Amino acid sequence: MTHIADRESDMYEEFATVPNHDNHVLVRARIDRRLVGKTPSLYTYLNQQPSEGTYIVDVPADARIGRTAREALLIVRRGRVTIQRPDKLNGQDYAPSLTLYAVEAVEVNPPPGQQPIHWRLLTTHQVVCLEQGLQVIRWYTWRWRIEQLFATLKTAGLNLEATQLESIAAIQRLTVLALSVAVRILQLIFGRDNPDLPATVAFSHEQQHCLSTLALTLEGKTRLQQNPYPPQTLAWATWIIARLGGWSGYKSQKPPGITTLSRGLEQFESTFFGWKLALGRLVCTP
Repeated sequence: MTHIADRESDMYEEFATVPNHDNHVLVRARIDRRLVGKTPSLYTYLNQQPSEGTYIVDVPADARIGRTAREALLIVRRGRVTIQRPDKLNGQDYAPSLTLYAVEAVEVNPPPGQQPIHWRLLTTHQVVCLEQGLQVIRWYTWRWRIEQLFATLKTAGLNLEATQLESIAAIQRLTVLALSVAVRILQLIFGRDNPDLPATVAFSHEQQHCLSTLALTLEGKTRLQQNPYPPQTLAWATWIIARLGGWSGYKSQKPPGITTLSRGLEQFESTFFGWKLALGRLVCTP
């Protein structure tokens, strides 16, 4: 298991305690750390390493910092570093130094007015070649999916924080159940713009049959009001779920997000239960 985190997790204690035979750490650096046996600090040392290649990433938009969505070309550097234990770190259980692998990714020619992407990543995974460095960068880009997962569990989606359960064990069980739903919502978001994916990614054949029945009631008479995706694709199913969640179906409207799809999926599950009941497909056991 690899623990991926942003700069708030750049703590010496985490590197010293989390990694073991079954766990790795991948963190975006926040601190320009001192290095053992080297005069420059971490940032300067990485900047001095030769470029080993490039990597292209899709950068999502972020209105909070005024960032637009774009495709970014990154120069990749790497190095093996030994960081010193901070002087102010209390406790006797932490080693005086830790050896990690560092990967730097810097955007080339960002759009005018946009801050260039600049990631300095520290990991316990071995990075001794360009391919391994690219893998680490790829893993880090998945952090956005982790953020989406937590957002889906919280107020924007399932509102797990509003539970009135008090037992830790009960909350853990509820979270596990909610995770399966949250993952399904994220599959719908991913399938929203990927018409090549089959609907079986998130829906059984029986559920797709129900979706086909519902589709006839959700489409309008004009071409703009009809589902534009091939039947039995994930994009087709997402369009139907979004309509159940209150989305208009027009491409001119903002694409359906977590809240809309969560509401639509809840509506579908209720409808699907009634649909099976009407067809006599529910089996009650004592």
